[in-house]
Amino acid sequence: MLKHLAVILDGNRRWAKERGLPSLEGHRRGYENVKDIGLAALDRGIQQFTVFAFSTENWKRSSEEVTYLMELLHRALVIELDFYIHNDVRLRVIGRRDGLSEKLIAAIDAAEKATAGNARGQFNLCVNYGGRAEIMDAVRRLVAEGAKPEDVTEELIASKMWMAGIPDPDLIIRTSGEQRLSGFLAWSGTYSEILFLDVHWPAFTREHLDDAISEFENRERRFGK
Repeated sequence: MLKHLAVILDGNRRWAKERGLPSLEGHRRGYENVKDIGLAALDRGIQQFTVFAFSTENWKRSSEEVTYLMELLHRALVIELDFYIHNDVRLRVIGRRDGLSEKLIAAIDAAEKATAGNARGQFNLCVNYGGRAEIMDAVRRLVAEGAKPEDVTEELIASKMWMAGIPDPDLIIRTSGEQRLSGFLAWSGTYSEILFLDVHWPAFTREHLDDAISEFENRERRFGK
């Protein structure tokens, strides 16, 4: 059964361009869809909903776009916090804090604390996230803590990852037709099923979600066996 769904939110800018809208409007509509599809996922028994919202490489985009995305995240964590509290959703922000503003870090900490007791399900927002960066930071933590080579196990490494304590994703979806993972969940997504869809993220509907769930349920997971 599908318990953890992860999504690479691709195609926000292309969706806007096709409609003659500013690219920033695409990001806004994409965020609104995160809320809608996230709640729909919880309604369907999915307990963890993880989205790739901003990568460690996205800092290379224009300053206008980066500023807007950071403001959009801040709005989600502060102005719309009641939405998550009302819907009994726990929020987690996964990724490096380096590079984020103090204001945003404070908002992240406050939102995670305010929603810590929510039990309907969990939204994991991957911000300033990179799969190699996650593994590198885990190794750095092990070295800093003086771990001996013979003591290093997969379980020990996993305990130092940003995603520690969160079950591995069952299914990873990437929208907008791109067929690569771009480092998303490089460690925890090792045995995830993968589904690439041509639809841009703002146009991803609950019907697309149902089709993805059906596709997942019809696959046989071997886990290397």
